[in-house]
Amino acid sequence: MNRRKFIKNTIAASAAISIPYSCRTPEKSLITQITDFNALDLSSAIKTKDVSCGEVMKAYLKHIHQYNPIYNAIISMVPDEELMIQARKADEALAKGDYWGWMHGMPHAVKDLASVAGMRYTQGSPLFTNRIAEEDSPLIAKIRNQGAIFIGKTNTPEFGLGSQTYNPIFGATGSAYNPKLTAGGSSGGAACGLGTRMLPVADGGDMMGSLRNPGAFNNVIGFRPSTTVVMEEGDANDRLLWTSGPMGRNTRDTIQLLQTLARKPVFNDLKPLSLNTTKIGWLGNLNNYLPMERGIIDLCETSLKKVSDAGGVVETTQAKFALSDLWFCWTTLRHHIRLQQLEYLDYPAKKDLLKPELLWEIEQGLSFSAEDVARANKIRADWYLELERLFEQYDFLVLPTAQVFPFSKDTHWPKEINGQSMDTYHRWMEVVILASLGGIPVVNVPVGFDEKGRPMGMQIMGKFGDDKRVLEFALAYEGITDFLGVKPKLG
Repeated sequence: MNRRKFIKNTIAASAAISIPYSCRTPEKSLITQITDFNALDLSSAIKTKDVSCGEVMKAYLKHIHQYNPIYNAIISMVPDEELMIQARKADEALAKGDYWGWMHGMPHAVKDLASVAGMRYTQGSPLFTNRIAEEDSPLIAKIRNQGAIFIGKTNTPEFGLGSQTYNPIFGATGSAYNPKLTAGGSSGGAACGLGTRMLPVADGGDMMGSLRNPGAFNNVIGFRPSTTVVMEEGDANDRLLWTSGPMGRNTRDTIQLLQTLARKPVFNDLKPLSLNTTKIGWLGNLNNYLPMERGIIDLCETSLKKVSDAGGVVETTQAKFALSDLWFCWTTLRHHIRLQQLEYLDYPAKKDLLKPELLWEIEQGLSFSAEDVARANKIRADWYLELERLFEQYDFLVLPTAQVFPFSKDTHWPKEINGQSMDTYHRWMEVVILASLGGIPVVNVPVGFDEKGRPMGMQIMGKFGDDKRVLEFALAYEGITDFLGVKPKLG
């Protein structure tokens, strides 16, 4: 089999053979095809020397320079010359039998809420426009240790606040399926980079849907793990409100990056779940509690019909819980955390540079009493128990990933949904707090597109610690749907 046929088969059927790098010269068609490899196939092709790290870097840089000016997913790019030098060093190491890990020589851009040694680290804030990180964050060090070459950062809203990726330094990021619409957030640059094939795989984080919402808005996989899987803080009884996690063009790539990020790497050899043993609780719009843009529920229910046709049992269900209490709990605990940034209020020059929504959250945090926080923690403990009750009946709980389709990236946040006013800047993403407050594993899987071509997804939630099973469901779901195969028309 010649090299050209290998490339064709890799894209079509994940086949691979080894051809010595020293005997080859780059093919023009290869440059355009490399960026279509999923991450695991790319990793295999590099390891077996069917493609060189130099060819991979050249292909990605060409693709990025062509499309990133349109989508604005990747920021703070490292100069091409330096990246090509790093790629050649990766090839030289491989030629000597020095294999760095599954990301050997692969280009990677880190969400700009994490530090990479020697790279710009702004967190989307004008307070840190020119800051250069002195060291890798612990999670990023794990990615470096797998051989990745850091090409830049991915765009994020200021301090990660809001499910719309824009900031005063770099501007807004567009959806892979329409650059005029938002990519979501806060991992919007990461998700758009995946959807547009500017990145093989991506890291992100999720407090209020920041892996799930951009996953839905860019037709990619976003996985928020149980809060003890990746994070060093917290435990099963005192779960964090946020966690880092992986994103991928497909589920297997997502699992592979999770294997790298996890405190205990136990996510290898996962297999698609047998759907005919699966029972799903469909929560819909929470019995009309949540306003939803027209078409979202229909797309989710059509996709769930595919699950039931494959043997799964899908039942409509509801939580026995005052949902308004959940919102009080969420906003109280979330805004209380913002008191960690209280120092900004003491310096007028800094305060004037901050996102108004951050200032508002800090002020909200100041307004809560100790009794408010205690009540919120009691509600959260009760929610843990309600989730346990639901998961005694169902293997998974399912909700739409967002309450609206991607909207104009010039709009900071939707002010209303179906005529219902949004009373806060994050109320339009209330649909994600059920999983966030539970600290449970949840994956965004795609459900297709509306008549305007806007993508959407749904959340598959599992019980705390049941991360493997959630991912195995996603593998099975991917096997009965073809949404991930719908590539965007770039430009």
